[in-house]
Amino acid sequence: MTEYVTGSSGAREDLCRFLAACYYEPSTDFSEEHLFDSMLAAAAAIDPDLAESARKLGAEFVAQDMQTLLVDYTALFIGPSQPRAMPYASFWLTDDQSMRHEATMAVLDFYDQGGFEVSEDIHELPDHVAVELEFLYLLIFARNQAGLGGEPAELSAADALHRRFVVEHLGAWVGTFADAVKSGAETAFYRELAEFTERFVRVEADLRRSH
Repeated sequence: MTEYVTGSSGAREDLCRFLAACYYEPSTDFSEEHLFDSMLAAAAAIDPDLAESARKLGAEFVAQDMQTLLVDYTALFIGPSQPRAMPYASFWLTDDQSMRHEATMAVLDFYDQGGFEVSEDIHELPDHVAVELEFLYLLIFARNQAGLGGEPAELSAADALHRRFVVEHLGAWVGTFADAVKSGAETAFYRELAEFTERFVRVEADLRRSH
């Protein structure tokens, strides 16, 4: 039976899910479901700088009208030609277009090791930033559950996969992606989202390097 994890470890699980949601099309559901209040509460349990970044993110969402956010989201992550900030890991991990399929297969290997299957409801490539953040949530969850179970081998394996993914993969491209979002965004909301994403992944990577 799954046990609920509290404190900063549980907050990291929650925050990762909330952050992934921000990379889908913006809607009034974000406000109706109190997404940014939840992000702020989770971030406050992890790191004060992260909490301040979450506060700014929520404020910028409220300050902007939905149509402008939708236009900015489309220009940044969809097109009409090439997005201003391509939301796929393979684009940032190699300049060689012929190698991008290999980079996508590498993330699928991570997913296979973690027992993660991309939902049929998600009509995105597997290396989309939102999908990778959802996988990171699963890794944090699995590591927390292994810690509760007290099995050293299971905990070590969960730690190792989490470390490899966040340090060697996600951490290797999220900075340049965030820079592209910040330079291409027309709204402060998406600039804050990029800043928050980079900060959160850095917190995760630093945590894994210290263990």
